[in-house]
Amino acid sequence: MSQEENFIKILFRYYSNVLEKETVETMWANTINKEKGLYKIDNIPFYGPPVASDDIVFAEFDEEEKMLTYRKTVEQSGNSIIQVILLDKTKDINAIRKIFEDLGCQSERLNDIYFSMEIPFDKDYRKIKPILQELEMKEIIEFAEPCLSKNHRQ
Repeated sequence: MSQEENFIKILFRYYSNVLEKETVETMWANTINKEKGLYKIDNIPFYGPPVASDDIVFAEFDEEEKMLTYRKTVEQSGNSIIQVILLDKTKDINAIRKIFEDLGCQSERLNDIYFSMEIPFDKDYRKIKPILQELEMKEIIEFAEPCLSKNHRQ
């Protein structure tokens, strides 16, 4: 299987607390075992489905959706997902993202005010969360923890 054939899109349908409505999001995944329907998430989710990057999920083709559709998480990666909304429009969202990138946290930007960030399983969230809280206290951002792994719960 070539590298391109190994990547596939999976549809997630869930209630998003960010959007406050039923939401559909598609994410790229690596095929682990097509026959068993096992895939490893290769995206940072945007709106809060119950998965994190590198989780292994079970997905199957759904006739109504007409595509591969998430059914359940089989193995959690230990990564966490944090959603960040920029409140202070005088601040540069990329500068905020860079603060966390320097701490080993990748993010995917949706627009000029919103990004979703991965906290890798091996990062100490006790060093990251106070920065999020300080920025929130200064009303620069608001953040949510839609998918916080056992590794990062305090």
